Amino acid sequence: MSAPRRPADPSGLERYYVLTRGRSGPAGAAVGLDVATLVVSRPGSFPGLQHEHEEIVRRCREPLSVAELGAHLGLPFNILAVLLSDLLDAGRIEARDPVPAHVAGRGPDLALLEEVLSGLERL
Repeated sequence: MSAPRRPADPSGLERYYVLTRGRSGPAGAAVGLDVATLVVSRPGSFPGLQHEHEEIVRRCREPLSVAELGAHLGLPFNILAVLLSDLLDAGRIEARDPVPAHVAGRGPDLALLEEVLSGLERL
């Protein structure tokens, strides 16, 4: 007679624990990450990465926000932040804060803001 099977962990908590090696949050340079932070991989090949790290590097050849990356990979923010922390510490990716429009030399689009305000007033 075989041992009873354990039910699969529907939340993926065991998988997340393995992915992050038990870490619950980012460290080092990744502490300041938020969902709007842009991530871009550095050129070069990096053998020996775990699958999720390889996937992050592959998807970030062009700048991608942490929120978009999390949606593509199906990972919660805190898990993704730990993986990004590993890659930042290893120098395989760069993280950049998005440049606000007013800093880039453009002001806010007043017409769009007026349309949004008008729409909110109609609610």
